[in-house]
Amino acid sequence: MSPDVTAVVVRLKLSLLRNGLRQSGGRRAAYVASAAAVLLFAALQLLGLIMLRGTEHADPLVVLLVAVLALGWAVMPLFFPSGDETLDPTRLVMLPLRPRPLVRALLAASLIGMGPLFTLCLFAGSVIAVARGALAYVVGVVGVVLALLVCVALARTVAAANIRLLTSRKGRDLAVLSGLFVAVGAQVVNFGAQRLGSSGLAQLDPAADVLRWVPPASAIGAVRSVSERSYATALLQLALSAAALVVLIAVWSRHLTRLMTSPDGSTLQAATETSVRGRTSTGLSRLLPAGRTGTVMERSLRYIWRDPKTKAAWVTSLAIGLIVPLFNALQGTGSIYFACFAAGMLGIMMYNQFGQDTSAFWMVAMTISSPRDAYVELRGRALALLLITLPYATLVTVLTTALLGDWPGLPEVLGLSFALLGAMLATGAWTSARFPYSIPQEGYKNVAPGQTGLAWISIFGGMIASALLCAPVIAVTIWLNVSENGDAWTWLLLPGGAAYGAAITLLGLRLAAPRTAARLPEILTAVSKG
Repeated sequence: MSPDVTAVVVRLKLSLLRNGLRQSGGRRAAYVASAAAVLLFAALQLLGLIMLRGTEHADPLVVLLVAVLALGWAVMPLFFPSGDETLDPTRLVMLPLRPRPLVRALLAASLIGMGPLFTLCLFAGSVIAVARGALAYVVGVVGVVLALLVCVALARTVAAANIRLLTSRKGRDLAVLSGLFVAVGAQVVNFGAQRLGSSGLAQLDPAADVLRWVPPASAIGAVRSVSERSYATALLQLALSAAALVVLIAVWSRHLTRLMTSPDGSTLQAATETSVRGRTSTGLSRLLPAGRTGTVMERSLRYIWRDPKTKAAWVTSLAIGLIVPLFNALQGTGSIYFACFAAGMLGIMMYNQFGQDTSAFWMVAMTISSPRDAYVELRGRALALLLITLPYATLVTVLTTALLGDWPGLPEVLGLSFALLGAMLATGAWTSARFPYSIPQEGYKNVAPGQTGLAWISIFGGMIASALLCAPVIAVTIWLNVSENGDAWTWLLLPGGAAYGAAITLLGLRLAAPRTAARLPEILTAVSKG
């Protein structure tokens, strides 16, 4: 008798988890620590939901919570495709498995892990918060099971529908959006929390009235319906979640059938298109300075566009640098000086300039034989960064000023932004030579093991030094704002800040160049560890 496919796949999932923990003590410690943190957070959330029991707005809150969790289950496979090896069904294409038993097996295996346990705790707490009566708890048990299965099936369906893209080399760039998603999501949650804190939870009622009919939130919404003796409504809400589960499993099964029986053509079209187009120049080199400076600038800009890790860092910095000042301005609590945050976020990109090259830095090192060569190399990298940061910082400052209506403060804030950017370019060039570290190309870590201390010293030490370097401009700004007739002269801070930023950048590059040329072997060793 052949073994049950579900039992085999579940044992396979457990073996993957166990063998992953056996690889190293560090990985085992990280897993235990993260599991403890997740369980603690889940326990606190469960306790908080239980404490909401009996409150007026507990029901709309839990309905929205379930909807947000379902959204998280839907998008996480797109942002973290390598987080679970069993998410890739193409690994099983050579096995004689039918789609329907395989769907059951993968669905059961998907219930193993910290994610399903965390979701289960929140769903259980949601039921306890709104249930009244024994029948409501019985319906709650059914609702929790349905909601959890819908979330897992939704994640599996999304992963199966996009697995060809997610497992291709170019498709992995989709994970770059995770930084933008997290940045925007965090600010939206912060904005919503502040609005709820000022206006109360009653604002959730209209959205909850709609979402309680959308699976899987409808499964938890059925608990309140039973508590209010609306049995027909509760039955309809449970039926909606059950129907959604059936539809998701059917779609998932169809995608599995296609994956298991059709050839992988995800790269054929790209190869054909490449052969048709040919490798033509984009014309970027014609817009840049001649000589080594232009070559370095073009290389840096291509890293930003093509390297997934570099692109992810830039996307995150651009998003946060725009969101923080604008969201604070929209809330009416922001200051025009928040616009300097944009320059600060992009100034960080100057730090660890050689780490983004990884082991390929040896080709750059071969072209540096003197401090003059090092200076031109650093200058080209700084100019490439300025090509993006100067217009970006100006745009963010203008938008923030427009939202706040504080146009007289525009020149001084722009001057401060330019001075801060110049200081960060100077300190970034120096720390890139003094504290280089490697950026692993695989996975989601941005620092190679054993180099975390170097990264902290480089970034936070450089930021503190940048703040000290900007002290003269900050002092002049404060003096002009507090003096009696200083408002008439604040416009001088724009050319003064720009000139100061340019001067401090050139000084930083001059001081960093000899150290870079002298420490090439150490830099090459440090950035090649990943």
